[in-house]
Amino acid sequence: MYESKTTRPVSNAVFARRLLVHVLVSLALLTLSLAAGMAGYMVFEHLGWIDAFLNAAMLLGGMGPVNAPVSNAGKLFAGLYALYAGLVFLIGVAFIFTPILHRLLHTFHWSEKL
Repeated sequence: MYESKTTRPVSNAVFARRLLVHVLVSLALLTLSLAAGMAGYMVFEHLGWIDAFLNAAMLLGGMGPVNAPVSNAGKLFAGLYALYAGLVFLIGVAFIFTPILHRLLHTFHWSEKL
């Protein structure tokens, strides 16, 4: 996906574009996850869209739900969505930091070859 260790590190412009793509993909994943969480809270807990947004956003942010689920289906959804939200957070952070860490390690390895 990226340049090999035998090639020169990419220019700052190429790196900035690469980082922007990673940030945009992470934001798309976050947006889709937020929409899925809102839909689940609206269907299973019969919350309004603003309360569904708040609960889904709080779970995705790692804070926990605001409204405690009352139905069994809502409790099951909230639990599964909480597990999913934790993974989305980790995947999003890792995906954003991947090009940064690659460039850092590639630059160190390249400087050894000069």
